[in-house]
Amino acid sequence: MAKRILVVEDNDLNRKLFCDVLRSQGYAVEPCADGLLALDAARQFVPNLIIMDIQLPNISGLDLIETAKKDAVLRQIPVLAVTAYAGKGDEERIRDAGAEGYLAKPVSIGPFMAAVKGLVEKVGIDKTV
Repeated sequence: MAKRILVVEDNDLNRKLFCDVLRSQGYAVEPCADGLLALDAARQFVPNLIIMDIQLPNISGLDLIETAKKDAVLRQIPVLAVTAYAGKGDEERIRDAGAEGYLAKPVSIGPFMAAVKGLVEKVGIDKTV
């Protein structure tokens, strides 16, 4: 069964690129353009990984990560933060919020797929929780 990845990204081109690349590698992908719907989408889709943009309209990706990590169902799902925030201290803040991975935009496909595979393979998700 294909590993499942939720892509939370408000930029249409980035979301399509991430989804197309992941599908080409055999992943089942669920795109989500609206951060306000992201946690509900995660509960319904039950992904093995969440790729989270940090700069979203209406809600911060940091807030979404923190909320997910406090949720009994979602806390075990690893989060890869992909963001244009690449200033001093940003990676630390994002990891402190609960993200297991961090990539700065613009993202190259090689490092992106390496990060995805590392997080998907590293964490075995127990769907019975």
